[in-house]
Amino acid sequence: MPDNVALFATIILLLPMIYFLLAAPAFLLVKLDIPAVALLLRAMFSGYFLTVAIAGVIGTIAVAVTGRLGLAIGIGLIAAFAVSSRRWFLRQMDARLSDRDAGDADAVRRLRRLHWGGMLSNAVQLAAVVASINYIAVAP
Repeated sequence: MPDNVALFATIILLLPMIYFLLAAPAFLLVKLDIPAVALLLRAMFSGYFLTVAIAGVIGTIAVAVTGRLGLAIGIGLIAAFAVSSRRWFLRQMDARLSDRDAGDADAVRRLRRLHWGGMLSNAVQLAAVVASINYIAVAP
């Protein structure tokens, strides 16, 4: 019999990750030197990290209450990574946007590299969560 709480916590954590996996590549098709597009990309990163952090905290608490502390620590680490990544990514994006507005021709390329890095970070986390579903779904 599967552990429903752990499975539910995993699904809640997967939803923003899958959304970001599908939404982020669309920004590869547009120029980031357009201010509105770059601000939308920044807002998407901010929302993604915030949503993963909130889902991770909820999942951590729910799983910890059921007594699966190892899984709670794993989900908590994902939430903590999202909090720290959000702070770092937004600071970097703001710096690149300021550089772009100041006339730095290389800032858009660095912003694009940051975008790729964020997508890679999400893909690695998503792969780790999906790979662990077989271990999460079983009863403790």
